Amino acid sequence: MAVLTVRNVDDETRAGLKQLGAEHGRSMEGEARVILAEAVRSRRAAGGTNGLGSRIHALFAGLDWEGVERQAETVRVAPFDEQ
Repeated sequence: MAVLTVRNVDDETRAGLKQLGAEHGRSMEGEARVILAEAVRSRRAAGGTNGLGSRIHALFAGLDWEGVERQAETVRVAPFDEQ
């Protein structure tokens, strides 16, 4: 197992980790390990990307599109002048 050192953690975050750890029966360090592991696992499950397309997809993924009518659009060719 690797060792990870996290520096410059503010007092509020440290106290919060300590409290969460106590609530879950873990040490502060144990709670930090669980939080980090869950964050990595959820990112991998989501495809490991936070690109614009993925974020837009996530916004609309839960919507019910049943019965929504879409307007057909006519494809228009852009006019180009040959020179």
